[in-house]
Amino acid sequence: MGRVAGKVALVTGGASGIGAGCASLLAREGATVVFTDIQDEKGQWLAEDLTKAGFKAVYLHHDVTSEDEWIAIVGEVEKAHGRLDILVNNAGIGIGCPDITQMSLADWRKQQSINVEGVFLGVKHGLKLMRKAGNGGSIINMSSVAGLKGSAILAGYCATKGAVRLFTKAIALECGQMKDGVRVNSVHPGLIETPIWLQITDPAGTGTNAPPDLDAMSTMAVPLGVKGVPEDIAQGVLWLASDESRYVTGAELVIDGGLSVR
Repeated sequence: MGRVAGKVALVTGGASGIGAGCASLLAREGATVVFTDIQDEKGQWLAEDLTKAGFKAVYLHHDVTSEDEWIAIVGEVEKAHGRLDILVNNAGIGIGCPDITQMSLADWRKQQSINVEGVFLGVKHGLKLMRKAGNGGSIINMSSVAGLKGSAILAGYCATKGAVRLFTKAIALECGQMKDGVRVNSVHPGLIETPIWLQITDPAGTGTNAPPDLDAMSTMAVPLGVKGVPEDIAQGVLWLASDESRYVTGAELVIDGGLSVR
């Protein structure tokens, strides 16, 4: 306990899945956590659950594609806490399409807006508060194994996660040049049991809308033979958020059971 005690964290997409896992673990390890999402009912429930357990957590509604909302959210963090030490840009969606010629421009843009522009806006405004407070900080951008290798059914998604990967490295260099003490790293989950798979409908072109069988996929493709859970990713995020990783920036933390090396 206490690995991020005294730190203030902002986690996007925190109402469910990996984001909820990150918000919960950071709170349990002593951080004051502000987490955001558009799933208000789930977000409020998680905030109440954490608060009742004695942890410091607040939920706020937040569309990460809106710059005005980013300004407001970061403003709320500054007003309440005066600083920001940890930013986890986790909010994202996945839109599957087995044939890129059939993907609509609207779906392409929606995915880019949330997965890439949401991260850009988070870094832009979160970094300002980190620098203003002058305590350094840790920015953790959620990419994916799909940001390291291609997938024939997720071309648009791969494009967004690859963008997050290299954007992270570029900002790490910017922060290094400015000597602001802010570290910037990306995390690359593999097959993790989260609600995002409910969004990726019909990845094999079967004519059904059933989500993929992660257990079967993991048995076939993951060297460890099992799927991951949000806690697996949250543990990596916790390490990057803590002072234990003080000499790590511009790195890729791959948490995938070996999927990316096959």
